[in-house]
Amino acid sequence: MDAERIKEFAVQLLDGRLSIDEFVKVVGTPATVDLGDAQVDLDRQRRCGLPEVVFAEGKTVEAIFQIISCQLEAGCNVLVTRLSSEKADVLSQRFAAGRYSEVARTFRIDTGREVTVDDRPGNVAIVSAGTSDRPVAEEAFETAQWTGAEVTLISDVGVAGPQRLQPHLAALRQVDAVIVVAGMEGALPSVVGGHLACPVIAVPTSVGYGANLGGFAPLLGMLNSCASNVAVVNIDAGFKAGYIAGLIALRAAQSRAARGPTPAAMKS
Repeated sequence: MDAERIKEFAVQLLDGRLSIDEFVKVVGTPATVDLGDAQVDLDRQRRCGLPEVVFAEGKTVEAIFQIISCQLEAGCNVLVTRLSSEKADVLSQRFAAGRYSEVARTFRIDTGREVTVDDRPGNVAIVSAGTSDRPVAEEAFETAQWTGAEVTLISDVGVAGPQRLQPHLAALRQVDAVIVVAGMEGALPSVVGGHLACPVIAVPTSVGYGANLGGFAPLLGMLNSCASNVAVVNIDAGFKAGYIAGLIALRAAQSRAARGPTPAAMKS
């Protein structure tokens, strides 16, 4: 743990926000814990802003259990992605505070440790083109919430019915980042990006008929977007989009907190 982090905890100790036992525990936590097959990175939040995330595919439920236990011991908020319902059943029995989303295939445990700034968190909106894109959109939703952002999910507003997007534009203009999830030809991110001044993170999905090519058609379409504020993540990568949007929102919240209240807020 670096000197700045130790100073931060020392201030919390002096302010009474940490007990002596809690201070000793957090300062004595190693940066990496060797679990044999896994090297758990407990320094990730200090370096990168958010704790390490557990990718469940290919891991035994016992390995996932050990990693989660290690993270909780260090006070980390837990996020497990791509978790099967069978493994989730076992973990839910062992971690009563855990919450499993069957649609998103995510498992979360909130330790109560804040990752946002004061009471003014960042804001993320997720827009999905169709209901078939929902699993990817839900993965983005769960991930962005885990980062501490306030998240709004807008579903089934694809370009086949463009009038459905219009009522949501005013709200979308108020957020720090927008995630757009779409399959088929992947046109929706360009449409959304053309209306907004914030970053738009496009997620191509493997939803569509044969020429969709398992998500390659929307991926290429999004990469060639003429909307300059559109950036693209991998096919079905709802987690990656949610993580990046959460970081953007967190930085935006930190910036607002540093600037202090706006004149309008002071008047109210």
